[in-house]
Amino acid sequence: MKKIEAVIKPFKLDEVREALSAMGISGLTVTEVKGFGRQKGHTELYRGAEYVVDFLPKVKIEIVVVSGQVDAAIEAIIKAARTGKIGDGKIFVMPVEQVVRIRTGETDEAAI
Repeated sequence: MKKIEAVIKPFKLDEVREALSAMGISGLTVTEVKGFGRQKGHTELYRGAEYVVDFLPKVKIEIVVVSGQVDAAIEAIIKAARTGKIGDGKIFVMPVEQVVRIRTGETDEAAI
């Protein structure tokens, strides 16, 4: 099993969720986060004063999938989240040793 974390632009969340649902992934966790990479923030005007926004709003999606679904999940996220502009985000893949469903006690793939 693998955990996939994707940091994407907030307005792409619905498209990514729909793409993952279409391939049978029903559970995901979404967190509103802030950060920057090469995009490095931007300058905004507020009441005539200019200020720098260092951290840009992003959304982090976390899913756990069986190893055979990893490539398809990554492709679905890329296809749905890509705008072609800087700041589209990143995807991280990590191993998952164990999963336990608290309500039933099911473990591993049965608990996903």
